[in-house]
Amino acid sequence: MAGVISESVIKRLPRYYRFLGELKAEGKERISSKELSKRMGITASQIRQDLNCFGGFGHRGYGYNIEMLQTEIGQILKLDRPKKAILIGLGNLGRAVAMHMNFESKGFHLIGLFDAKESIVGQIVRNQPVRSTDTLDEFCRENLPEVAILCIPKEAAENISAQLIKLGIKAFWNFSHYDIAMHHPDVVVQNIHFSDSLMRLSFKMND
Repeated sequence: MAGVISESVIKRLPRYYRFLGELKAEGKERISSKELSKRMGITASQIRQDLNCFGGFGHRGYGYNIEMLQTEIGQILKLDRPKKAILIGLGNLGRAVAMHMNFESKGFHLIGLFDAKESIVGQIVRNQPVRSTDTLDEFCRENLPEVAILCIPKEAAENISAQLIKLGIKAFWNFSHYDIAMHHPDVVVQNIHFSDSLMRLSFKMND
């Protein structure tokens, strides 16, 4: 279904999921599209239009059942099927991602941590030992991860990404600034550029 859904709608789905989770934590059971629009800063018609892409979840005069809608959106995002992931690069960024990201609630199961530096290999992070990247081939063949999180320098990402793709990795959460998709168009990539976000902030600020 995602093939016929616009990218802008897909980008909004995690926001819906997050806001519905906050509402559920507040003890609320239902909400109208108008009330949700005030919370999210999106028009009520846009919300209805987005959700109608996947079927009607609301009822006229009642609104949306919050728990049910969040569950439905979670299934659309495939959060109910944990994907096995590995993380490459346990420097400051990689360590922060490993320690503070709740992978399980986002549909992922972090099964392996890797680094090329001998000084980092063997350390325990997130209750897991950091393994040497020299063991990637053996680990991937035995454990069949689907996703790789790259927290490594751009110059190291070219060889590592090519190696991982040969080992069956089909998706990347990419912090490396290396353009994986350009060289490997058959894999799925989400690029994270903190500097781009900071520059967009600069553009949006008033002089």
